Amino acid sequence: MLTPSLVPTLKLKLKLNQTGLAWLWLALLVLILDQASKQLALAMLEYAQPIRLLPVFDLTLLYNKGAAFSFLAGQDGWQRWFFSAIAVAVGAYLLHWLSKIARTERLLSIALVLILGGAAGNLIDRVVLGHVVDFISLHWQHYYYPAFNIADSAITLGALLLLWESFVANRKV
Repeated sequence: MLTPSLVPTLKLKLKLNQTGLAWLWLALLVLILDQASKQLALAMLEYAQPIRLLPVFDLTLLYNKGAAFSFLAGQDGWQRWFFSAIAVAVGAYLLHWLSKIARTERLLSIALVLILGGAAGNLIDRVVLGHVVDFISLHWQHYYYPAFNIADSAITLGALLLLWESFVANRKV
């Protein structure tokens, strides 16, 4: 029997199941994989000592106190809280956006939750450790791409899917 106290709970559950928020499990999966891989990197790798796995791929533990491509990494610490505040604001906006779209908008929902999960993973590092743990290093000969992690990969994939969804997937032929 439905009691008046259960009605708000059921409405919330229905809203979660009918909106893009139903895809939050994917953000949680990204967050878990990201944090677990970073813990493995911290436990098994020595700082700045690459382990070559393929001619173009190393595992190298590095810390990034800045944003993408170590932007503002050389500052005196204010950037930690600045980038944390940005991550919280973006996360809140993405949750709001997810709550406004239909669950059936799969590509958009997946793009947004990938960005959300990745942002949350890097936010945890930034708040708890004071820097983001990176360990994936790609290179060609002597040209190195900046080290990154699973959270960065999820954010990048989410952004690419968002661009695809915005410009290609919704085109009317």
